[in-house]
Amino acid sequence: MEKIKAQAYAAAKEIIERAGLKAGNVLVVGCSTSEVIGDTIGTNSSPETAEYIYKGIAEAAKEAGVFVAAQCCEHLNRAIIIEAEAAGDADRVNVLPQPKAGGSFATAAYKYMNNPVALEEVKAAAGLDIGFTMIGMHIKKVAVPVRINNNLIGKATVLAARSRPKFIGGERAVYDKNLI
Repeated sequence: MEKIKAQAYAAAKEIIERAGLKAGNVLVVGCSTSEVIGDTIGTNSSPETAEYIYKGIAEAAKEAGVFVAAQCCEHLNRAIIIEAEAAGDADRVNVLPQPKAGGSFATAAYKYMNNPVALEEVKAAAGLDIGFTMIGMHIKKVAVPVRINNNLIGKATVLAARSRPKFIGGERAVYDKNLI
């Protein structure tokens, strides 16, 4: 389990750095613990595995001053568990994630966050998709895939994304390369 925690920390640290996240930004994370332990998504939820993954990601996020948004599973319409401080005045929903209705990762996030709330959606600056959980709906436009070196947690593939502002103006427009 310590290896899984270390892998989660390394993946989170890498996307935080590669995406250029700043203090106060949101990192959305979707995680299938079934995939991490080598099974098919949605078939073998593991609360213990989720806790180690969450702790690794939360440690990297805390170092950077970044908020973690934990995506629930499809049974809760991929709702988000996030610190109330990060949610601001966003509309909250009333649900408590459970391992089989929300997922073990969101359940662990709810357990370990200081003041967790549930939202229907968030627009994060970057994200980690651990085990094909479909986080794209929670990334700001425009989502850009990021190839990270730390692309495995346990047996699950880790996909990463960051966001960038939309390009507008057509072929004569000039763009700020620092925002790309």
